[in-house]
Amino acid sequence: MPLVIHRRHALGLIAAATILPARAFANVAPQRNDIRESLAKRFTDVGTEGTFVGYKVEDYLVIASDAMRSGEAKLPASTFKVANSLIALETGVVQDPDKDVFKWDGVVRPIEAWNKDHTMRSAIAASAVPVYQEIARRIGEARMQKFVDLLDYGNRNIGGGIDQFWLTGDMRIDPVQQVDFIDRLRRGVLPVSKRSQDLVRDIVPTTKAGASVIHFKSGLLGAERGDPSLGWIVGWADKGDAETVFALNMDCKEPRHVADRMTLTQACLSDIGAI
Repeated sequence: MPLVIHRRHALGLIAAATILPARAFANVAPQRNDIRESLAKRFTDVGTEGTFVGYKVEDYLVIASDAMRSGEAKLPASTFKVANSLIALETGVVQDPDKDVFKWDGVVRPIEAWNKDHTMRSAIAASAVPVYQEIARRIGEARMQKFVDLLDYGNRNIGGGIDQFWLTGDMRIDPVQQVDFIDRLRRGVLPVSKRSQDLVRDIVPTTKAGASVIHFKSGLLGAERGDPSLGWIVGWADKGDAETVFALNMDCKEPRHVADRMTLTQACLSDIGAI
């Protein structure tokens, strides 16, 4: 079934085998869409379930592994650090992502990289949950809600605690919305300052895949408890001048599935010619 998009961004994605809520802007041609079962097989081959959505910008082509899970909303886990970083900069909670230091609180946690002082750059690289919980507390509920609304992030629901809503609370986001949000950041068209968007694009971790560069943020639900259950990787890939925005999530049923997030992301990106 061809998809039609109407709203704000140059993005048409597949969800629930129906027409998506509009995510386009005016004067942009509708995207072509493709479901590829071979991408879904990538997940079953490693003994789990998951979904992948890729938006090939130059081709106006959206490729998804399925028509159901790609539209199912889930807790964002640490992928919310991208939005949290933008909000921290916009509110002045963080002035400089390389100079403002968040002191370790002395609590020893199971992820060793968290047990140290961090700047925002090092914290996003280590996906340090305690640092971003402190950032969220300093932002506060009123300002957090204001900017979550402004960014049109997920279901916009920050219920469940100012330092928990993206981990165990009421925030939900689906892969379609993840790609939409990341695409707006990539293009620098979010309704926040150019400086904040430039800085966040710069601090988002990267990895090389051949001649391509993948800009990404991972998420692992339950990581802070040592009990991972759902894994995310969202971001965009550069292959020369061609860019592809993507989102992957998968059930982490076994410890090996944590590392499989990036392995499968790169495999899916390679399958669609994005890297």
